[in-house]
Amino acid sequence: MKTRTNERLFTQANKVIPGGVNSPVRAFKSVGAKPIFIEKAKGVMLQDADGNRYIDYCLSWGPMILGHANKAVLDEVKKTMAKGTSYGIPTALETTLAEMIVAAVVSIDKVRLVSSGTEAVMTAIRLARGATGRDKVVKFAGCYHGHVDHMLVQAGSGLTTLGAPSSPGVPKDFAKHTLLAPYNDLEAVKKLFDRHGDCIAAVIIEPVAGNMGVVCAKKSFLKGLRTLCNKNKSLLIFDEVISGFRVAWGGVQKLLGVKADITTLGKIIGGGFPIGAIGGKASIMRRLSPEGAVYQAGTLSGNPVCVAAGIATLKQLKTTNPYPRLEAMTIGLCTQISEILNAKGIEHTINQIGSMFTLFFNPHPVTDYDTATKSDTKKYASYFRQMLNAGIYLPPSQFEANFLSTAHTEGHVRRTVAAVRQVEL
Repeated sequence: MKTRTNERLFTQANKVIPGGVNSPVRAFKSVGAKPIFIEKAKGVMLQDADGNRYIDYCLSWGPMILGHANKAVLDEVKKTMAKGTSYGIPTALETTLAEMIVAAVVSIDKVRLVSSGTEAVMTAIRLARGATGRDKVVKFAGCYHGHVDHMLVQAGSGLTTLGAPSSPGVPKDFAKHTLLAPYNDLEAVKKLFDRHGDCIAAVIIEPVAGNMGVVCAKKSFLKGLRTLCNKNKSLLIFDEVISGFRVAWGGVQKLLGVKADITTLGKIIGGGFPIGAIGGKASIMRRLSPEGAVYQAGTLSGNPVCVAAGIATLKQLKTTNPYPRLEAMTIGLCTQISEILNAKGIEHTINQIGSMFTLFFNPHPVTDYDTATKSDTKKYASYFRQMLNAGIYLPPSQFEANFLSTAHTEGHVRRTVAAVRQVEL
C-alpha cells in the first residue's frame, strides 16, 4: 500500500485545517493511523491520492446506499445544476421530495428541509420545546444527535443524573436541561419522568444507534417510550438521520410499527449531498415559522441540487426495493466474518440490522453504551489497519456503523471475507 502522497496531503492540510480534517473521526487517531485522501469513487470502490483502491463499507457514513457516482443520481444533479445551484426561493423540487417523505414515513404529515442532520435535530428540539412549553429533554448515553450544544453531554453516575457538558464551549446552563438514561433501559426513563415529568418536552432517541456502533433498540423499549410520552404529554423524537431509508423504506418506524411525534432525517434523502429534514404531525409542524411562532430558517434549506439527488435516490429505492437483497448480503457477510473469528479464537459479537452492522471485539452482547465501551479498541485498530492494507475500507472507529450498498456484490463480499481470513490479532 502506497502512502507517500496521502502523508504529504495530510501534512499540508494540518497547516490550514485544525487536525488536518474537517470532521474529527476522519483523522484516524482512534485506529492508530494517518488518514487517506480520496481522489475519486465509483460503485463500491474508493481510490486514494496514492492510487490505492478499497472496497468501501463506510459509504460516506451511510448515505451512499446506491453506491458512489450512481448514474441516475448524477444525471438528475447535472440537469438541475445546469439551471442554477441556489436561489433562496421555493422550487417545485422541494415539494416533490417532501411528498415522497410524507408518503413513506407513517408518522410524518409535513416536512421542513434543512441542510444537515445536526440542524434537523437542533430544530426538532426547539420545536418540541415550543410545542410543549417545557425545557428538559431526555437523551440516551451513546446516542449521537449531531454537535448541538444541549445534546453534547456525557452520562452521569446515577439514573437521574443531570447532564454535564462533554465538550468545552458547551455552557452548563445548556446541558442541565438534558436528562440522561441508559439505552434500552425503560425503568431508568420511568424514574426520570417520575422526577421531572412536568418539565420534559421530549425524549429523543436513535431507534437504531449508529455512533456507539450499531445497537438496536428493543421494540418493547420503544413502545414503552411511546407510552410514557403519551402519559406525560411529552413528545417522542426519533433521530433517523442514519436509519431512515437505510434499514427499510420508511425507516425503523415502518419496520417496528412504533410512531414518533417528530422525526429527523438526513443522509440518504440527499443522495450524497448535504441535507436534513424534520417531519411530524401537522399539529406540531404548523408551529414552525412562518405558520407558527417557533423560528427556523436557512439560506440553503431545500437546495435544488441536494433535493434533486435525494429525489433520484428515493425513486430508485422505491421502484427496485433493494432491502431484502441488502439484508441477506449483510447477514451473509456477518455470518462468515463471525465463523472466521470463532475459528481463530477471537472474542467478538456482531450487531446487524438491514444493511448496517458493527463488529465489536467484545465477547458479550452489546445492548447499550456501557457494554459497547467494554470492546477492545486496540484490537479493532489492528483489524482496521490490516483490512485497509488489504484494500477494505472500514469505519476508522470501533464505535461506528458499517454499511452495504446496492453496488456491493457477492464478489466484493468474497474479497472481504478473504481479507478477514488473513487478519492476525
